[in-house]
Amino acid sequence: MGIAFEDAIKQFQALMDEVDEPLKITFQNIHQGYPAENLVRFLKAREWNVAKAHKMLVDCLNWRIQNEIDNILAKPIVPTDLYRAVRDSQLIGLSGYSKEGLPVIAIGVGLSSFDKASVHYYVQSHIQINEYRDRVILPHATKKYGRHIGTCVKVLDMTGLKLSALSQIKLLTVISTIDDMNYPEKTDTYYIVNVPYIFSACWKLYQKQALFVSASTINGPPSGVPIASS
Repeated sequence: MGIAFEDAIKQFQALMDEVDEPLKITFQNIHQGYPAENLVRFLKAREWNVAKAHKMLVDCLNWRIQNEIDNILAKPIVPTDLYRAVRDSQLIGLSGYSKEGLPVIAIGVGLSSFDKASVHYYVQSHIQINEYRDRVILPHATKKYGRHIGTCVKVLDMTGLKLSALSQIKLLTVISTIDDMNYPEKTDTYYIVNVPYIFSACWKLYQKQALFVSASTINGPPSGVPIASS
């Protein structure tokens, strides 16, 4: 890392040392013992502009406090039948680890209907999955492989994708915005597999409504991502 980048991190850290105590506390739940590495995530998201990265992180911390994100894992979706309905129609799970030790998260995009509950519950479920990834899965991977692991690989399975998926663009845009603003640079690479013809139409519409995702992080190998057993 160059001197300019190191200076940016030091400047960012100095600014964070001045924030109020509640923001420092919630930041601890984000960095999990690796503050510098997480400052870098926000710097990357704002092209290493310290002032913009600082504003982004402070906004994120305030969002966490206002929405009690630190306690969201202790607030299950109830009743159980509703929780099961949400999970059965929002298909996502840990598939294993890449050869580099990154958790591989598989998402059944094509078969996720998102039609068994209100937007509120799907957003709550998505945030809970993010928090479980950041507070449980990634720290476990860090311990397992003996080095800091702060990102994951996502495999987007388009099996079963239909034109009706376009009706969920609004919900997916809300989720994408939450990720972009509060969980930046958490995915190392996206792999898109089992792509049907209809995907091109859905992708074009999504790009018009969602925030930009770097094309360099998106790949489409014939057989998906190589996965090592957990």
